[in-house]
Amino acid sequence: MYDAGQLCDNSSLEVMKKVLVTKRVFPEAVEYLKQRFAVDYVGTDEGLPPAELRQRVNGVDAIVSQLTDKFPAEFIETLDGVKVIANVAVGFDNIDVAAATRKGILATNTPDVLTETTADFAFALLMAAARRVVEGHAFVHSGEWKQWTIDLLAGQDVWGRRLGMFGMGRIGQAMARRGRGFAMRVIYHDAVRQAAEVEKDLGVDFVSKEELLREADFVSLHVPLTDGTRHLIGTKELEQMKATAILVNTARGPVVDEAALAEALGRRRIAGAGLDVFEKEPEVHAGLLKLTNVVLAPHIASASVETRRRMSMMAAENAAAALEGRRPANLLNPELWRS
Repeated sequence: MYDAGQLCDNSSLEVMKKVLVTKRVFPEAVEYLKQRFAVDYVGTDEGLPPAELRQRVNGVDAIVSQLTDKFPAEFIETLDGVKVIANVAVGFDNIDVAAATRKGILATNTPDVLTETTADFAFALLMAAARRVVEGHAFVHSGEWKQWTIDLLAGQDVWGRRLGMFGMGRIGQAMARRGRGFAMRVIYHDAVRQAAEVEKDLGVDFVSKEELLREADFVSLHVPLTDGTRHLIGTKELEQMKATAILVNTARGPVVDEAALAEALGRRRIAGAGLDVFEKEPEVHAGLLKLTNVVLAPHIASASVETRRRMSMMAAENAAAALEGRRPANLLNPELWRS
């Protein structure tokens, strides 16, 4: 168990605790940490290669990490003296939380703050794919636009259509509210069904995976990456979707079999897709790059200035809380905490 009473009083500063910040974050977060601890700040966008990360963690008490930093079980086993890994993300598939728990290391994330921002972007991808916004932009810039015609880049209506969602957590619920604002009929599937009052309030209906794929005009993914959700959407699932359907993924890249999706889009088995995440980021399947019926974004669903600044601060606050003997607000392994 993690006993906060065993921590030194930080005010004594007999031995200043050390925090490693593995990659560039908003400066307010670094200043916040520097006021309290010795900070090893890697202020680059490239961050640390795995071998250097292993070296830099020696002697640190806390790590402020990002999703590009990988902490598998075998790495975590080598972390002596580290009390907390504070991830600047709501997702934490880059950290083996079970291994951290066994090692007695707290792990935290940054939920809630990015919920509405991410849902905004998911709906933006949905709209862009349905109404062919990116194709239109390229068409105007190409100089090919000569006159208005009756079916020029005609897309699909969004209002009144059926939105099917995998995952009805915070972001899923925010996406459902946006769908209802467009008079969409919202259905969902999840490993855990929401309470009846939540479904009623959101105006959503729980359905089987098969019914969702068969009935939805838009399929939007809002699930964490786990063994159970890896390749949640593959060839079999794409074959079950409507030929007019559009897939949106702002969750994690490996939730979709990228090769299968590229093939389905290429032969117009489904009408289109909007993707913010990819299986092997920043690599994108070559087949997707050749297509006009997919909107591609570089993992920016939570990238508003306000949200990314708050995510940086939240991770810093989580790290500080753990080192100062306070319970971090966003513990992923609360069973370790004992005040």
